Amino acid sequence: MALDPSDSVGTALSGRADMRGALHRLRRATGLPLAFAGLVEPGPGQLRISELQGNRTTALQGLAVHSGNGLGGKTVALARPCWVTDYSVSRQISHEYDAAVAAEGIRSVLAVPVVVRRQVRGVLYGALRSAQPLGERTVGAALEAARDLEQALVVRDEARSLLAATRGPEGDSAGAWEEVREAHGALRALAPRIDDPDLRAELLRVCGRLAGVAGEEGATGPTAPAADGATTIALTSREVDVLACVAMGATNAVAAQRLGLRPETVKAYLRSAMRKLGAHTRLEAVVAARRAGLLP
Repeated sequence: MALDPSDSVGTALSGRADMRGALHRLRRATGLPLAFAGLVEPGPGQLRISELQGNRTTALQGLAVHSGNGLGGKTVALARPCWVTDYSVSRQISHEYDAAVAAEGIRSVLAVPVVVRRQVRGVLYGALRSAQPLGERTVGAALEAARDLEQALVVRDEARSLLAATRGPEGDSAGAWEEVREAHGALRALAPRIDDPDLRAELLRVCGRLAGVAGEEGATGPTAPAADGATTIALTSREVDVLACVAMGATNAVAAQRLGLRPETVKAYLRSAMRKLGAHTRLEAVVAARRAGLLP
């Protein structure tokens, strides 16, 4: 059975929500009136500005910045923060984008690279509409916002890789389905680490589809008909998270580490799930959860 993640998952994985959050934190920490950002597109190091906050015009929206050109291009090429006190007259940068910068009224501007696994993935900018030096505090706050965005992109990369594995096995071999089950468990562990609620919900929906759950997760967690069809088994999301880890052979300690919980908490979730499933051992709980359609 093939499973293709929805288009909304792909959109969420673009990282735009994380960029918006990083820009908000940057402006809040520095008081800068204008902040904008973009991710580096596949190919010859071209950055496209896609997120702006505090802008007065659309001059910068969608602007393509090539590596080495302007302040942002210089930041991409050098993979380090760069800033100028007066953009239009600075001799430290080239001036291919002066018209767009002037239209927005930008004078003093800072650009900080977003580096993931030694590769520049984007740039965060902060700007003033007056020619004033940007101090160490401003640079430090921009670097912190960039680090937050880097960690978010790492998580999204991990999610993208796991989603690729959830497309389903080509055949019905045990090995192929085991890969899907491992991806399901990893996605369940990853979802709580994602701040973007839309992406988190989409990942959990993919997990539900993998497990064969007909309905979406509600407030009390996933549900499925019991094996005899007479009753309904309702587990909380955390109980399913724990069972997914157990299904991959994780001990309580390992499951706790993956899920960001205490081992005692994992044990309590597992005990509760076993009671609801009528299981006496961890293995019985996993088997019962699979029969009930709660795990793939």
